[in-house]
Amino acid sequence: MAINKELLEILACPKCKGNIRLNDSETGLICHKCKLLYEIRDEIPIMLIEEAKTTE
Repeated sequence: MAINKELLEILACPKCKGNIRLNDSETGLICHKCKLLYEIRDEIPIMLIEEAKTTE
């Protein structure tokens, strides 16, 4: 699943406003500060705090 690199540069975690990175399997975006994973569905990042999953 490809996500635009320019989009990744401007996206921020909606909870802490920190940087996010694509996870290893490229199925979601991770905020290492909040330990949250935001899923990517149909090539669209779901940036809703209430739908995020914890990475711990």
